[in-house]
Amino acid sequence: MKQNILKQKASDLAFKGYSLTDKFPREEMYYLTAQIRRALVSVPSNIIEGYSRNRSKVFLNHLEIAYGSLAEAKYQLYFAYKREYISKEEYLNFFNDTEEVSRMLWSSINTLNNKIITGENEK
Repeated sequence: MKQNILKQKASDLAFKGYSLTDKFPREEMYYLTAQIRRALVSVPSNIIEGYSRNRSKVFLNHLEIAYGSLAEAKYQLYFAYKREYISKEEYLNFFNDTEEVSRMLWSSINTLNNKIITGENEK
């Protein structure tokens, strides 16, 4: 159940990021816009792929990749804010959403890692 909530929040974040990047200058279409979108879509994609592999260590690896992609997107959105492609309010709202997903991911990573260490192999 916890993974469904995480997957949904990560998916919502990706959709929100797509809408936010629609405002970027046309010249950023093939660089910053594309980078942010790839990083954000990577988050729920890795959660889904890792979970579907049905092996805890593989799932953990995919969660860590998702966490890294989210960190990448957070910086790129900060960069976009500093370039004034988005407003401070838009940036802060998006940042707060990324922080929520980030905390959920980190919690899932720690929980799964502890299960692996103690020999529990259930998801």
